[in-house]
Amino acid sequence: MTSAPLAARLTHVAGPLFFPVTAYGPDGAVDLGAFRAHVRSGIDAGAAAVFACCGTGEFHALTPEEFRLVVAAAVEETAGEVPVVAGAGYGTALAVQYAKLAEEAGADGLLAMPPYLVFADQEGLLAHYTALAAATSLETIVYQRDNAVFTPETVVALAGTPGIIGLKDGYGDLDLMQRIVSAVRTERPGEDFLYFNGLPTAELTGLAYRGIGVTLYSSAVFAFAPDIALAFHRALESGDDEFANALLDHFYRPLVELRAKGRGYAVSLVKAAVRLEGQPVGEVRTPLSEPAAAHIEELTAIIERGRALLEKYGQTKSTSDEPAAQERG
Repeated sequence: MTSAPLAARLTHVAGPLFFPVTAYGPDGAVDLGAFRAHVRSGIDAGAAAVFACCGTGEFHALTPEEFRLVVAAAVEETAGEVPVVAGAGYGTALAVQYAKLAEEAGADGLLAMPPYLVFADQEGLLAHYTALAAATSLETIVYQRDNAVFTPETVVALAGTPGIIGLKDGYGDLDLMQRIVSAVRTERPGEDFLYFNGLPTAELTGLAYRGIGVTLYSSAVFAFAPDIALAFHRALESGDDEFANALLDHFYRPLVELRAKGRGYAVSLVKAAVRLEGQPVGEVRTPLSEPAAAHIEELTAIIERGRALLEKYGQTKSTSDEPAAQERG
């Protein structure tokens, strides 16, 4: 854990947010050494923050003890260079348990994922996230998606809840997000509430989300091709629409279309891509399954096409030359 508040460290960042996969060995057990190497590669590439044991990190597949060990490994590997945010989910009691484990492991914050299975009303959702935020000293980001979609009024209440610092949107309704941003701005003027584009391949909607003031985003691509992810981020920041659109047309859109060909590909395809890049992170755990061989071939071609665009537009600057992703705390 670092001394600076998580909200302050995430307010101005110079890169996408890193969601590492959780590494498993040949026997299926968590491989902390491979995980740490994966985290280190992301930090060295310019990650703005490490979100450990979240969706891409197969939170659903980890035991509480495995979760604690993986979060602790991320904290140890980052050594305060960037903040570490850990996932927390399931029902309120289990979410609180995971939150406390993350706090014990030294995490800087929580990404509160949707409750398990049930579709709750707004009152129940608000009570759930309020209890989770109160359970530890960790700052909490609430993840909107699936069975946890909020009205603007509920987000206003969340923004006023001690310990809750932001909303990550994985639902993708821009009309709803605009109304949420407007409601919080109106009802809680001066509130430094953070918003994140959390769609599975957030770059595809990056331009649209920026139109409503949401500039922070998670990047699954950063886990396996940080050079492409960072080049796209620079294009967004600098207004290089030609290059950004080239990547959208020939890399990101084909990647999203490939992802749509298989259930669970938002995780398993990313993990396969990490392996393609030479990192031995193992396969996904059941109930997810590995991508089809033909889809791995498509994935390989898409990555090659993305890197060819970096060459074409003179964007092959080494990621190790990137400026620090944010102020080092």
